[in-house]
Amino acid sequence: RPGESREHKRSVAIDKILTGKYTALPCFAGIMALVFWLTFGVIGKGLSDLLDMGITWLTAVVDQAMTAWNVNNVLHSLVIDGIFNGVGSVLSFLPVIVTLFFFLSLLEDSGYMARAAFMMDKFMHKMGLHGKSFIPMIMGFGCNVPAIMASRTIESPKSRLVTMLVTPLMSCSARLPLYIVLIGAFFPKYASWLMLAVYALGIIMAILMARIFSKFFMKKGNLPFVMELPPYRMPTYKTIIRHTWEKGRQYLKKMGGIILTASIFIWALGYFPHQGANTEDSYLERIGHAISPVMKPLGFDWRMNAGIIAGTGAKELVVSTMGVLYNQTNGNMETNKTENNSDETTRLQKAVRKTMTPRSALSYIVFILLYFPCLATIAAIKNETGSWKWGLFTAVYTTLLAYVCSFIVYQVSSLFA
Repeated sequence: RPGESREHKRSVAIDKILTGKYTALPCFAGIMALVFWLTFGVIGKGLSDLLDMGITWLTAVVDQAMTAWNVNNVLHSLVIDGIFNGVGSVLSFLPVIVTLFFFLSLLEDSGYMARAAFMMDKFMHKMGLHGKSFIPMIMGFGCNVPAIMASRTIESPKSRLVTMLVTPLMSCSARLPLYIVLIGAFFPKYASWLMLAVYALGIIMAILMARIFSKFFMKKGNLPFVMELPPYRMPTYKTIIRHTWEKGRQYLKKMGGIILTASIFIWALGYFPHQGANTEDSYLERIGHAISPVMKPLGFDWRMNAGIIAGTGAKELVVSTMGVLYNQTNGNMETNKTENNSDETTRLQKAVRKTMTPRSALSYIVFILLYFPCLATIAAIKNETGSWKWGLFTAVYTTLLAYVCSFIVYQVSSLFA
């Protein structure tokens, strides 16, 4: 037609494939599979392994120096077990998280994410949601807090509430380190596929819960879907780098704040009052054992229980806590020396292999995926709904859902053990 720009013609031609009736979903699945493979199987994993080797070397250097200077045992344990093993266990996965954010920014700036929301509208309505709900849910892969806030763009009160309730089931980046540790330790040959399956499980559970909630909460129907589709454009490297750096900077800021503080607190609970390196009779062990009767059907030991408790504050603290506890209780682990890791496993992965089984690891991954959102997410839901009721409801239902799903995974996997 007269007046059509070259960009418009190009966008129409691309849309015939990427938003076609029969090609849209296969293309979307293929694009996301490629993103996960590059992030967890190639680029991100390779950089993460290099960073972990550097942290291991630095830990060994500091440990040897403190030993040579006869540093007080408490201070020595605080620095090595509390800071290096705690914060270092989470920091080593920074390249994976940054790589994922890079690809998500690439898809968003190219104009594809708007198409994804468009083609998911019909499916979203079957869930009782709105096409615009797709964007906050996708944002949930990065962080649930801004995803909850992004639900403001949804005009329908019903869809907005249900979107906020199910968004915490989307696996945020804070859970990534835990997945990488356990999948890398027990299922390295199937890492990319299992990672994709974990994210798919979160999406499936969000779909099921949205369907249920839409039947019971707010009977008013949804409004029509209206969204302007921008033309496809080549993302500029400055924009991509800026978005990726901002996400990485936020992660590093969290490392120096809440994760460092919480790692030291977890170390103190695991060190006192016994004041030894194996955490016997420590406060943290007592807490972990106290809830063991409830968590035993899921295959969790007391250290895994402690990680769950710590994770209610921020999900990064699960791995931080495990980094402290498993390295403390496995004194013969490679925490004080460097070596050639021929099997490409980190120190923490070597440690968890000593006490976990593949069954309990799978069960734990499912539980961490679904249970209690972090406190910041609960607060965000409260602020957006104007009531603590929905925030507390989200905390309760996600934890019950996590328990049931984790129980099923652990018991069913016994048939294949």
